[in-house]
Amino acid sequence: MSEPVGKCSVCASELHPGDEFCDACGSRVESAPRLEFAREDGGGAGAPAPAAGGAVVTCPVCGAGKSGRFCEVDGYDFDTGRQAERPAAFTELDGLTPPRPREEPRPRVWTAVVAADPLYFDDVLAQGGSEAAAIAFPAYYLERRVPMDGERVRIGRRSASRGIEPEIDLSVRPEDPGVSRQHAVLLAQPDGSWTLVDLGSANGTTLNDDLDPIPVNVPVPVKDGDRVHVGAWTTITLKSPDTLRSPE
Repeated sequence: MSEPVGKCSVCASELHPGDEFCDACGSRVESAPRLEFAREDGGGAGAPAPAAGGAVVTCPVCGAGKSGRFCEVDGYDFDTGRQAERPAAFTELDGLTPPRPREEPRPRVWTAVVAADPLYFDDVLAQGGSEAAAIAFPAYYLERRVPMDGERVRIGRRSASRGIEPEIDLSVRPEDPGVSRQHAVLLAQPDGSWTLVDLGSANGTTLNDDLDPIPVNVPVPVKDGDRVHVGAWTTITLKSPDTLRSPE
């Protein structure tokens, strides 16, 4: 066997004199001469074929001279006049817009709007007698919006020593004195709705215009727009994703 004269530029296998293609991967050896077969007119395979009248025939796609049925540059078929199809791996992608990644739907989250309610406060004063008369309605109360994005939303007043961390914390100033530490809880249901449970609060929990407190430890269904009253003046309005509007 003859000594190797180099290595394949694709797979690094040894090449021997006269190799036109690599025996290992089949790649064409760049340094190998192209085989040319003698033609009856004496021209080589690489010489452009003359047309009738002696004119040189050229490829209408790239302009290269014809040396056989197919253009050696782009594969144009001189006999059929068709352009050879390129493999999909070589298809030009310039100008094509890549597909956009699919966006996951955002979770539908309810919102609890917490505010100081003067009408509810008046009802508390009317029912509370002299003891309730000592409570003053806050001069200023900033409305808060609390996302209901968990399986439960607790209503109460924070206590670091007892480890009570309600999602709707009514211990912030001005603090409502009628709210218990663990007053009530909103529970998410599998169908996307919510229920309200009073946890045995000292002053009870009322709903909408009903003056009677809801039963203790009994889930009560609530809906969009319902008003939950706790403490002396706090009203929590429930807003579903369908009707919630962002504050201006």
